[in-house]
Amino acid sequence: MTAFTVVVLTGLLLFLAITADLGQALAAKVQALGEAQDAARAGAQALDLGALRSSGTVRLRPDAAAQDARAYLAKVGAVGSVTVGTDTVSVAVTRTVPTHLLTLVGISSLTVHAGTTARAEQSTP
Repeated sequence: MTAFTVVVLTGLLLFLAITADLGQALAAKVQALGEAQDAARAGAQALDLGALRSSGTVRLRPDAAAQDARAYLAKVGAVGSVTVGTDTVSVAVTRTVPTHLLTLVGISSLTVHAGTTARAEQSTP
């Protein structure tokens, strides 16, 4: 009976550890996605107004867009990469989440990634 209890309690503790730590990782992924979305939107606002006014072409100023997106990431303390296209800004954010109960089985942290792309568009009246 004692051996059975130890095995069942060990399995239950492992299940609890996985549930709690993976829940934290999921929350971190949602937060990373929000940060990536906000950074991409910040970068997508760096429009080339000269091109927009002269020909109606929507395009970004690449250096300014990348700088704005990186500035947002730095402001919120996120680590990520920024890629700027003609009218898009793509941002990928990486977060490392320390585990609490999974350290018992040798997993001290989990890494989550989230990425998104924002497109600059001309609004219609």
